[in-house]
Amino acid sequence: MKENIRIKETRIKLVTDIENHNLQDFILRERLLLEEYIRRKPYFLTSLEPLSVKKGPAIAKIMAKAALISGVGPMAAVAGTISELSLHHLIDKGSKHTIIDNGGDIAFINNRKITIGLYAGDSPLSGEIGFQFKTSRKPKGVCTSSGTIGHSISFGRADAVTVFADRASVADALATSIANAANGKKDNEAVENALEKAEDLRDHFNGVLVVVGENAGIIGRIPRLVKTDKKVTIGELWEV
Repeated sequence: MKENIRIKETRIKLVTDIENHNLQDFILRERLLLEEYIRRKPYFLTSLEPLSVKKGPAIAKIMAKAALISGVGPMAAVAGTISELSLHHLIDKGSKHTIIDNGGDIAFINNRKITIGLYAGDSPLSGEIGFQFKTSRKPKGVCTSSGTIGHSISFGRADAVTVFADRASVADALATSIANAANGKKDNEAVENALEKAEDLRDHFNGVLVVVGENAGIIGRIPRLVKTDKKVTIGELWEV
């Protein structure tokens, strides 16, 4: 099953082995819970610093926990959290193979190899390389933040900071935090500064790739890098 789901800012590309998934209704309910919480706690929407959520819906608590780990505001984790919750919704229905891409913040479980391609704006590496994942029974998160593309707030100038973690909520917040540190007059300096920030957060991810122009750096363990074909179809190449 391949499907696009659009609910306000949520833009999901879905591949799943579950037919009657009711995922759109599930996402709508989670969004309504979050929107109601923000109406009561408007600073949750605007804060650029971590916040504590003692009483609130699960989605807000997950976002807040990921933000606390990463040192950013909770909304930095919203897309990855929706992907993560959606994935678990389908796993509970018996899914063994699901990819949920929420605007570049991806949660997945896969019973066959998949390749997730890198989209990094104008960088020469954009669309040329991808990450090949072996089969896994455990959920994974792959999230990307950029200071040069997209509408998300970033204080750095990375073309892409891609974080690989066990949870998409955490990967999303970490990608924002690390991308914020990608500063420097030269591209290689921006990469080095981002990697220094990543080193401080190393306990919370499996690997990180930082791309600024023609410069790139890696910390931790990332999946096998492969050359990609821009013409391959969705499900074979899933663009981050």
